[in-house]
Amino acid sequence: MSQLDDTSRRDTNTASARVHSEAADDPETDSREYTFEDVSVVMGTYNEAEAIGTVLSDIDRVTDGQAEVVCVDGSSDRTPEIAREQGARVIEQEPQGYGVAVRAAVLAPDRPVVVTTDCDDTYPMEQLPGFLALVNEGYDVVSGDRLYHGGKAMPVFNRLGNHLFAAAASVLMGTRVHDTTTGMRAYRRSVVEDIEWTENTGLSAELLVRPLMRGYDVREHPIRYRERAGESKLDPIEGGAAIAKSIVKVALEERFR
Repeated sequence: MSQLDDTSRRDTNTASARVHSEAADDPETDSREYTFEDVSVVMGTYNEAEAIGTVLSDIDRVTDGQAEVVCVDGSSDRTPEIAREQGARVIEQEPQGYGVAVRAAVLAPDRPVVVTTDCDDTYPMEQLPGFLALVNEGYDVVSGDRLYHGGKAMPVFNRLGNHLFAAAASVLMGTRVHDTTTGMRAYRRSVVEDIEWTENTGLSAELLVRPLMRGYDVREHPIRYRERAGESKLDPIEGGAAIAKSIVKVALEERFR
């Protein structure tokens, strides 16, 4: 790893030592080197025809066509057609919210590494090799930190909310985290299969809080967040309240588990 990567890394673990996964002795958590042939990039899609083609092209280019792409889709526009034309596996689903779609997406693949992203072209697919390298270093979860570089492409209200979510989660968990609601993460498949996911709008936070509080080895990794293509489907007030509620609920459930 380069010196730049070493100085920019953000561990969510305590300073004393790396926290090892409950699944450390699981035979699936082995030492072999994963390649993009072992990776599924998954997303929930809903009326993102403006951006989905770019996102899928970027994934194909960066992974040399080796990564599987899975879209769980509830669109009424051409999003699923565009995705299929570009080789993605599309699972159709009645619109039930962000978390329902993403939960189905992370559980659908059978490859050993699952990467979540959004379909609005906000996340840098050129970071996929770095995420895979960190999984190969032994991390169970690699979480993209959009706020490390300032997150200036986010609306100001959203950016403030994301800082507050991270602060609240850090207090409740007793571990410092910097971005609880990022949509770009890499997981060992055993992590997503071993945990029962319950949240909808707040799933992005749950996907970080539960693994971290169960002792999985989690690493936050800085990424540059881009301005989204198309309009957001999430109401910032209603969505923010739902996310805050999920953070408190999930953290307390894990604390007293």
